[in-house]
Amino acid sequence: MAKASALDGGGLTDRYREIREVYLSDNRPWVVGYSGGKDSTCALQMVWTALSELPAEQRQKPIYVISSDTLVETPVIVRYIDVTLERIAKAAAEQGLPIKTEKVTPNVDRSFWVNMIGRGYPAPSRRFRWCTERLKIEPANDFIRGRVAEFGEVVMVLGVRTSESATRAQVMSFHKIKGSALSRHSSLLNAFVYAPIEPFSTDDVWTYLLQHPSPWGNDNRDLVAMYRNAQAGECPLVVDTTTPSCGNSRFGCWVCTVVERDRSMEAMIDSGEDWLEPLLDFRDLLAETQLPEKKKLYREFRRRSGQVAFIKGTDTPVPGPYTLDFCKTLLRRLLETQIKVQREAPPGDDTLLVHDAELHEIRRIWRAERGDWADSVPLIVRETLGRDLDWVIEDSIAFTVDDGRLLDELCRERDVPTELVIKLLDVERAAHGLKRRHAVHTRIEDLFRQEWRDLDAVLEERLAGRQAEEVESDEELEALAMQPALDFEKDLPA
Repeated sequence: MAKASALDGGGLTDRYREIREVYLSDNRPWVVGYSGGKDSTCALQMVWTALSELPAEQRQKPIYVISSDTLVETPVIVRYIDVTLERIAKAAAEQGLPIKTEKVTPNVDRSFWVNMIGRGYPAPSRRFRWCTERLKIEPANDFIRGRVAEFGEVVMVLGVRTSESATRAQVMSFHKIKGSALSRHSSLLNAFVYAPIEPFSTDDVWTYLLQHPSPWGNDNRDLVAMYRNAQAGECPLVVDTTTPSCGNSRFGCWVCTVVERDRSMEAMIDSGEDWLEPLLDFRDLLAETQLPEKKKLYREFRRRSGQVAFIKGTDTPVPGPYTLDFCKTLLRRLLETQIKVQREAPPGDDTLLVHDAELHEIRRIWRAERGDWADSVPLIVRETLGRDLDWVIEDSIAFTVDDGRLLDELCRERDVPTELVIKLLDVERAAHGLKRRHAVHTRIEDLFRQEWRDLDAVLEERLAGRQAEEVESDEELEALAMQPALDFEKDLPA
């Protein structure tokens, strides 16, 4: 017996009626989460169609259609969403609907490349998926908080469905407001959630999209083709930790290493998007750094906090961030990949893998936190891209490569860790000219508490049976490895 459809009988008419009733019931603006996938497209299209039937004087409450761009999305998807947002904005204005579009992105200091290449965060994995919070949740939530500050309360309209999973159904039921079509947001105050396609099955979603033309001029058959080419599910707009993120053969970030193979990218390449192949090669390089036997080749044995911990019952240190040398390699490879992709991309495609603002922030972090006296970022950019950016001219004391060589010779003669002296000098450089010194003294004390011996000396102490910090669970391993280090230039008193 065929399963009943939410579209049977008067189901669709009832859905439209409910959408209008919820819209007219209060003055709270709507924020529609749009990812470009089937579910969010279906939800937005239903909202659009339902509200189009209202008189113009009743279509006054603002509706914001937001799309989250992690800045590392698959270029094909970025292009599709950008074109669609333009069409939505144009069609809404022509049809008299109070709809505005907005693309939200992570703050530059939270971006993928700033964290990975700048700070040395390892490629995301199932046990340490540090990217979702920074790249997806925070930008969307910042936008929502901004609307809450402006209007007092907002309603999030999401293309979520109870049939997605038992967990999704349970979460939606838990936050549901009794006697209302709305749910409370799981983490944001004064934010509510409305799910117009909540009872839909996957078949219902596709049936609706193929039987009802897009009101903003897209061809929904193109969406079907995109899914077929990628053999993927939808990467949703993530607004809390209960929303499923990517990393399971879904549309999403081309750098994703949460899965062993990026089958959606492979399928796109097999379907004729050959120009994406350099992205897959770069992604595979990142995946290689996750292999247990190779981590020591790419990562520090100290954590970002400067401390060393061991996996319980072993003499294996918990791997820390990527080494600065490997981060330099990654930056060079990334820029070379960008050149290849731009050369092979379809006409009119201006794919940018890393933005200038990110390069500036990576440079700042390397100079301030990682002892890059060679000032490597401008050099790598010039050698790969053949141009210079408008680099910030440092007005404090700036050390050079020659200074570094001389310092290393002196430190070796006196058996003093070169890296420690570099860090101490960088603290003084960043604090140059300050009247108050207490914060500087605190940073210096913290540096002296860190581990500056080489790995052989640390292991010798470990084998001698002396007490050392141990960690047990997989989550502890990666999370502890990335505990923050000092940022010498931020938050210093004037």
